Amino acid sequence: MRRWGLVVTLFYVVVILVLVVPGTIVFGFFPHVKTLWQLRDVLKNTYAFWGVWLVFGILILGQVLLLWLSVDTTRGRLKPRTHILISATTTALLLALLTSAVLFSLTVVVWGDDADQKVTSFEMLAGFLVPWLLWGILFYRLTRDADDAVTRAISWLMRGSVLELLIAVPSHVIVRRRDDCCAPIVTGYGIAAGIAIMLLSFGPSVLLLYKKRIEARSLRTAVPGSPSAG
Repeated sequence: MRRWGLVVTLFYVVVILVLVVPGTIVFGFFPHVKTLWQLRDVLKNTYAFWGVWLVFGILILGQVLLLWLSVDTTRGRLKPRTHILISATTTALLLALLTSAVLFSLTVVVWGDDADQKVTSFEMLAGFLVPWLLWGILFYRLTRDADDAVTRAISWLMRGSVLELLIAVPSHVIVRRRDDCCAPIVTGYGIAAGIAIMLLSFGPSVLLLYKKRIEARSLRTAVPGSPSAG
């Protein structure tokens, strides 16, 4: 299972590297990029920005932690709190990413290209940190006594990404029709981030499905008189 987790993680890393930035550029810059040289320059400058790699790190770390939690079988060693805290922190981090994308998309819908003059850097940071804290507290309180914290986390992320896309996509259409210059970059990022987290939730869910099938087959084999045991 851990080998498959590594394969899924590596595949997800590749998908993220070729999805988030190029996807944001396609949605945000495409009408303004006329030649391959311009596209190369935009990609080069974008990948050189530290904030891009911060988002990459959050997405990839979330995938690694969820996969590690989903295939880990040490819950029987009486250490459930550690797993719940890690899953709560990870899930809240990814949900905060979706929440901030929604907030930023709505911001550019209201103010367009003037959003950077209306919203300070501190408010942008608070738009990420506050949802992270609130989602973390909520998820921890709802799952601290549950045995399926990872399954619930995946469900939350899947629903959250769908809801985020339902806001980011119409916001993108609005700022596009207004012919805003920079606003589509924000909504394009929101679309790419929503799709990325949706794909992220598929990895652990697939491994959890295989894990349950393997455990069920092992249980049938261990029971005397079962069809598999014969």
